[in-house]
Amino acid sequence: MLELDVADGVHRLGHAYVNCYLVEGTSGDLTLVDAGLPGVWPMLGQALRALGRTPLDLRAVVLTHAHFDHVGVAGRVRERTGATVWAHPQETYLAAHPYRYAHENSRSLYPLRYPRSVPILVAMARAGALRVPGVRDTSRITPGTTLDVPGQPVVVFSAGHTFGHCALHLPDRDVLLTGDALVTLDPYTAATGPRTVAGAATADAPLALRSLDALAATGAHTLLPGHGEPWTDGAEAAADLARAAGPS
Repeated sequence: MLELDVADGVHRLGHAYVNCYLVEGTSGDLTLVDAGLPGVWPMLGQALRALGRTPLDLRAVVLTHAHFDHVGVAGRVRERTGATVWAHPQETYLAAHPYRYAHENSRSLYPLRYPRSVPILVAMARAGALRVPGVRDTSRITPGTTLDVPGQPVVVFSAGHTFGHCALHLPDRDVLLTGDALVTLDPYTAATGPRTVAGAATADAPLALRSLDALAATGAHTLLPGHGEPWTDGAEAAADLARAAGPS
């Protein structure tokens, strides 16, 4: 699914239940927020053509975190375009080794407990989830700063899903790209609505719940998650619902 202008100057690439986003800068250059799975590559080209851009307009890839389903085409984009890949320092090792992530619960039990998740996991596997190359030599993003990339996002530290997870706030557009700190579809349970991701892929569930405070504090109207549909009823309401849903 390619959804142009899901927010002002922000375009959603949804493939195999994973979202990544193209953010336009003031000069027409672009930042890719998260890099999906390998199967998103043709859609990225389609999106650039639809926007009247070329690969050389893609200046940066910013990883909210470095799980395999968010690193997918990061290295390929850098090789093809020369774009800089950015991540929090605590994501550096994971970016290079995107399957070596901390998680609280056994992943193997989730398809048995939540059979509605099986089609999601199968789609992700078909999109290349089992063969994601890592990416090395990422540039450092610092929480609380405005990142010097197209779109000028403010880095919102939101650890818990991973230990270096960062959401990205676009204050001038009233948009928060939440990564997996808050999603509206949990791939491991198939549950919908604002929530944190299940312990199959979350390193520290209590920390993830506490980090919802940082998301709510942005006051953003529109939330664009790493999985699921956009949320347009505000960050505070989404955080309240995610807390009520609790960990799974």
